[in-house]
Amino acid sequence: MDLETTLVSDLFSDLDQAASLLKEKKKITYLEALCLAGEGIYTEQVVDASLRDQLEKLNRSFFREKMTSEDVRRAFQLAVLKGMKADPKPGREMTPDTLVLLIGHIVSVLAGSRPYTLLDPAVGTANLLTGILNQSETDQVDAFGADTDDLLIKVAYTSANLQQKDVHLLHQDGLKPIPCDPADFVVCDVPVGYYPDQESAEQYALNGINGKAYTHFLFIEQGLNHLKEAGYLVYLIPNSLFTEDKDRLFHDYVKKSAIILALLQLPAGLFQDAKNAKSIILMQKKGEHVKVPKQTLLAEMPDFMEEDKMTAFMAQLNDWLAEHSA
Repeated sequence: MDLETTLVSDLFSDLDQAASLLKEKKKITYLEALCLAGEGIYTEQVVDASLRDQLEKLNRSFFREKMTSEDVRRAFQLAVLKGMKADPKPGREMTPDTLVLLIGHIVSVLAGSRPYTLLDPAVGTANLLTGILNQSETDQVDAFGADTDDLLIKVAYTSANLQQKDVHLLHQDGLKPIPCDPADFVVCDVPVGYYPDQESAEQYALNGINGKAYTHFLFIEQGLNHLKEAGYLVYLIPNSLFTEDKDRLFHDYVKKSAIILALLQLPAGLFQDAKNAKSIILMQKKGEHVKVPKQTLLAEMPDFMEEDKMTAFMAQLNDWLAEHSA
């Protein structure tokens, strides 16, 4: 076991012990207790006097020499996964770590060292958002996230504070107007399904694909709406997206508004059910100096465990991104 893995395991152990103590004492869910445990660590205060001795010891040992924000994110992610497994709810799945790292890499290469703004309109636990921030070449990132789930927003807030990341988190529907300036990047692990608020859906050009308000199409339109000219959209989308667009409404909308730069089909082994398989789509909003690439990068990604094939794929992707971002 390498030093980094040991450090992540130790950080997880502290979080897990504190959350477990608070869960039993307060008769709350593990995720609620994890938020309380995190609050105690970053405020350096004991959140339950009856557990003072145990919590103070865990709080004091948490911040270790040479640990990074990424170590904290990974440890916190393990604790969140434990909480989600104990109390599974639809819509509370977390973006797999391999995809957080891949999307973070794509944003990092395209952004380079310049300051940028970043939005995730369905931020969930902020695992994707903070994973991107941890890979950024600059600390000058203005980051925003929105979500309707009050517990997930608390989890996101706790995670960002423990990682010492300044993130603007909004407890709101990501398909309602988001009070932030246009962003350089919009990222999202898109919620898939039907959007129940028909009145809000009617504000969108992509409402009514096959006569339905699909959440995943509306979030793409919302992302493009919140991008600056020439800004990038990097989304995890369902593989069914293009086959659902029978009347080519989405096709025509994108043709007017943006350029699809890349579509990366993810390995089927990442998903328990092939019906839930996803791809990464990279789009650029049209603008005055935006160049249309000679061709869209279409690729089926190899299995992440196949090291040689992944190395070759990443080299191809890096060359393509470097050419496009130059």
